[in-house]
Amino acid sequence: MFDIFIETHFAGAHHLREYPGNCEKPHGHNWKVQVTVRATRLDQLGMGIDFKVLKKIVNQAVDELDHRDLNEHPAFVTQNPSSENISVYLFDQLKPNLNHERYQLYSVTVYETETSGLSYYGHNP
Repeated sequence: MFDIFIETHFAGAHHLREYPGNCEKPHGHNWKVQVTVRATRLDQLGMGIDFKVLKKIVNQAVDELDHRDLNEHPAFVTQNPSSENISVYLFDQLKPNLNHERYQLYSVTVYETETSGLSYYGHNP
């Protein structure tokens, strides 16, 4: 079993509706995102998934969030663009393109700051 991951980032503004504090006001973050794919076996070249392929797929999804007000993104019009909800959104966007007989999407980790973040592993069956 191999856990293959890449890291990327995006910058965006958001506010948390009905939050009892400063996060209710518009503010920005430089989010770091780590995406992990779990491979059960390797291809003929000895890779679970080519980093180049993984980066391309992940960057297409992350680019949708970059340099925008996340509260105006269709995915967050009715729910807060919290780090938790961002991780679920990215997981759901990535899962169809990272589902192969050899590997599948394992987790999405979102860092709101250098020292605070979370990992999402998908919906419970």
